Amino acid sequence: MTTGAAIRDRPSIVGTIARVSGRIETKSEHDWLALTSGELAVGAAYDWAIRPGCGAVVLFSGTVRDHAEGREGVDHLTYEAYEDKVLQRFAEICAETRRRWPDTGRIVMWHRTGRLVVGESSVVTVVSAPHRAEAFEAGRFTIDALKESAPIWKHEVWADGADWGTGASDISRDIAEVHGQRVGGPE
Repeated sequence: MTTGAAIRDRPSIVGTIARVSGRIETKSEHDWLALTSGELAVGAAYDWAIRPGCGAVVLFSGTVRDHAEGREGVDHLTYEAYEDKVLQRFAEICAETRRRWPDTGRIVMWHRTGRLVVGESSVVTVVSAPHRAEAFEAGRFTIDALKESAPIWKHEVWADGADWGTGASDISRDIAEVHGQRVGGPE
């Protein structure tokens, strides 16, 4: 059961959510979150993250590669997402990033949906911060949290078959696991 306090403490999306031809996004002064079927403009994400008080910008771009664990000759991936929940999860990750690294400047979290071929960018995260150590740490946390907790799934097609991506995780896991908190099991 969700309590009133839990709802009040849940990060909200700031800004307007726009849905335009295969893209949902929200952009505030500090966060730019998007889920799109279109190409990711990596340079635009980087440029937007630059701030006068931030001396470091860390950008991660995940690209489709030609293999996966035990799967040689990957031809393409198809990403699916629970669209109504993705931006909320991204906002929660941004809030946790800012809690851990309060001097964080801007954060970009974008992910593709649909069919992508080898070499295309499937995900982009960008974090700016005053110094490189915080930018690297916050950037690593941001992409790791996205991969662990965003309701996005990939279907791989390779030379000898097709199946859902290896390492897929249960989306019902609480974001607390992503934050390094133990959620049961043996110690």
